[in-house]
Amino acid sequence: MLTEETTPRGVSTYSPQRILQTLRKRMWTIVVVAVVTAGSALGFSVLQTPTYESSVLILVGQKTSGDTNFGAADVSDLQELALTVAKAVPTTPISETVVERLDLQEKSANEVVRNISAEPDPGTMFVNVTYKDSDPERAQLIANTIGKVLSEKISEVSVGANAITATVWEPATLPETPISPDPIRNGIIALVGGSLLGVVLAFLLEYVRDSWNSRDEVEEVSGVPTLGAVPKFRVSARRRKTLASKEGER
Repeated sequence: MLTEETTPRGVSTYSPQRILQTLRKRMWTIVVVAVVTAGSALGFSVLQTPTYESSVLILVGQKTSGDTNFGAADVSDLQELALTVAKAVPTTPISETVVERLDLQEKSANEVVRNISAEPDPGTMFVNVTYKDSDPERAQLIANTIGKVLSEKISEVSVGANAITATVWEPATLPETPISPDPIRNGIIALVGGSLLGVVLAFLLEYVRDSWNSRDEVEEVSGVPTLGAVPKFRVSARRRKTLASKEGER
């Protein structure tokens, strides 16, 4: 294993001191990249159309005769049926009926299906049906209509003494705040990501730099001690004119 003392000549090493020096030197680069990234994310979030979500809670049950009691096996079976009911929600028959009943001329059945989601509550017979829309009132209306249509469809296909039922247990309410976009969350994520990108860019700029700032850095890169240094000096404009005139006389 190569240590800092045994590093071959020409191989650049990064000690903790040099890392801190690079971060301090390129701090403006890191700050600018982070601010630009976070600002872009905030601007994009503000320009996005807000999306609202409204949910209706469905209870999956079964019709029984008066002398029949539910047992543990029956409850387990109904929990399995809740999975089937959840699968039936985001389907074309449901969406087409909703579009027809509400006369949604601005929306197609396929668009309604894409905005529907249904998740069974594990360990229960409840199914949570949600609908997303840019209009909060329309999201509530469509969610409640989906619950009613689902209940009717289940009653149509499941008949008999032990028919399966899907009852609207809790209607959808009017959403007050959008679920997306979230400018604060997006800005924080972009700020963190931009900071990391700025650090990477800072070290990349330091890596491609072809000059050294001090004798210590030269020794670190070359692996040999510095025997001497050429001082940096400047020639004034008057002195340059004098030298130029002498050269012209020659």
